[in-house]
Amino acid sequence: MRPAAGTKQLVTAAEFVPDTLSLPRLREAAAGCRGCPLWRSGTQTVFGEGARAARVMLVGEQPGDREDREGHPFVGPAGRLLDEALEEAGIDRGAAYVTNVVKHFKWTARGKRRIHAKPSWGEVAACRPWLDAELAVVEPEALVLLGATAAQGLLGRSFRVTKQRGEPIDSDLAPIVVATVHPSAVLRAPDETRDEERAALVGDLRVVAAELARARHTATR
Repeated sequence: MRPAAGTKQLVTAAEFVPDTLSLPRLREAAAGCRGCPLWRSGTQTVFGEGARAARVMLVGEQPGDREDREGHPFVGPAGRLLDEALEEAGIDRGAAYVTNVVKHFKWTARGKRRIHAKPSWGEVAACRPWLDAELAVVEPEALVLLGATAAQGLLGRSFRVTKQRGEPIDSDLAPIVVATVHPSAVLRAPDETRDEERAALVGDLRVVAAELARARHTATR
């Protein structure tokens, strides 16, 4: 149906998502996505990566500078911290799927540096069809939302990570849904509180590990 005269048609990634869903097909199609203006600023689409049958899916905000250049999610400093935190929490990083709510790097120039800029609500909404497709293919048992942008993008704009972090959330997105801070927030914390913030992130991930263990125990009874 054509939009009424004088109205603006909302452009999203939906028209770029293939009818047949598989991770290789989604990744290939996402490379040509023009669902929002961010494709013009990003070097390339940075799609999710990980095990097709992953028990855990971790969702961040967007790729950073290094991720944008290399084309892989969570390969920078925040990704290294996430790897360490997952290991401490007892979650196998190699069996997890990692992605972002926005697949292109949004940035502003500061001299020769490209500085992270928070995606708008419209950009998050425009990219949502890719994340919905990833969820449909992977069907994770546990969904971990890293940071406010990811949590609000999937749970609603009224959700507050500061109030509900580390708590299992009743949602139809996955059997287990938990929100916590993004690892980059830990890296930005002042020196005197960084260890405490890191321990809190590990603690939230341990909640996920415990919920997974409980689910597996229940299934084998």
